Amino acid sequence: MQNYHLALFMTFLAGLATVLGGMITFIVKRSNMKILSVGLGFSAGVMIFISFTDILQNAISLLTKHYPNNAEWVTFFGFLFGIGIAILIDYFIPDHIEDDLFQQGDTHYSKHKIKRAGLITAIAICVHNFPEGIATFFVSTQSLTLGATVAIAIALHNIPEGIAVALPIYHATGKKRLAILYSFLSGISEPIGAVIGFFVLKMFLPAYAIGFMFAAVGGIMVYISFDTLLPLSREYGDDHYSVFGIISGIFIIWLSLLILK
Repeated sequence: MQNYHLALFMTFLAGLATVLGGMITFIVKRSNMKILSVGLGFSAGVMIFISFTDILQNAISLLTKHYPNNAEWVTFFGFLFGIGIAILIDYFIPDHIEDDLFQQGDTHYSKHKIKRAGLITAIAICVHNFPEGIATFFVSTQSLTLGATVAIAIALHNIPEGIAVALPIYHATGKKRLAILYSFLSGISEPIGAVIGFFVLKMFLPAYAIGFMFAAVGGIMVYISFDTLLPLSREYGDDHYSVFGIISGIFIIWLSLLILK
């Protein structure tokens, strides 16, 4: 195991992309979300491609050393385990992103309801970002190239989350600093997840379990892509913007991996 410091740093940057989203709230019109549609599709394309072509293959390679005859089966169950974790988080704490806040004025919401929506969104996103931080950290410890790619994809994903948190807070209070603070707090759980992942990896996790966790990371990333990124991409734009983002993400990450090899 290596690259701990860089893995933590990349996870920290990915998490703080929510702050960038919070800042965009003050300059981007709510009716002009097409760029976010493309960005979310791009992020989904990258994460799905990496999961199936690199992360799961690395999981099989790591597990083959300890389970030479059953490595693919262990990878399969690890992938399902990751999906299960993401489903449980979604079930107990739904991702409360108020889509109407991006499309309508404030006439349909009292200030109290708007602020409450922002607080609930911040809490929900904080919980959802925790496994993303672990995923980014685990991938980065194995490959800085893959880790950087995952960090960029998750950062793109975190920008609209920061908007979802900051927008209602800003509209309810009129305070930019408070809106930025809440967007920061919603994203800080990713580096916290990375720190916890670091101690688990270094102190408690046996070597043969790394491959299983890698497979679980793949499951988490695929679930996030299909459950969150793609639906939001289509809502902020249309099918064409979403598909363009997905294809662009797959093409660019594939090309970059070929060049780096």
